Amino acid sequence: MIQILILLVHVIAAAALIGLVLLQHGKGADMGAAFGSGASGSLFGASGSANFLSRTTAMLAAVFFLTSMGLTYFVGHKPQVSSVMEAPKAEQPAVPPPAAAEKPIAPPAEGGSKTKDIPK
Repeated sequence: MIQILILLVHVIAAAALIGLVLLQHGKGADMGAAFGSGASGSLFGASGSANFLSRTTAMLAAVFFLTSMGLTYFVGHKPQVSSVMEAPKAEQPAVPPPAAAEKPIAPPAEGGSKTKDIPK
């Protein structure tokens, strides 16, 4: 149960991390913001959005790293089966009884005709 919860947090953190990385500006975009390209009128100001996105990305990266370590722990600590003979046996399906055998056809008599035995 806890493994499913960690996996869910891991997937959400990965998706959010991808989104935040795509939202961030490259290093060359800072020059345009310095000359008044409209970034200073945003919610966080010219440099505020970069700090907020960078910190949020760092926190999500830490969550992603920790959930990766947690999932690795759970995979590594599963009970190991050392032999095939010790593995739990799966329920074998019941085999239906064989169908009633048909009567074998007797070979034709020595002196008889083969066409005589064929029904019309």
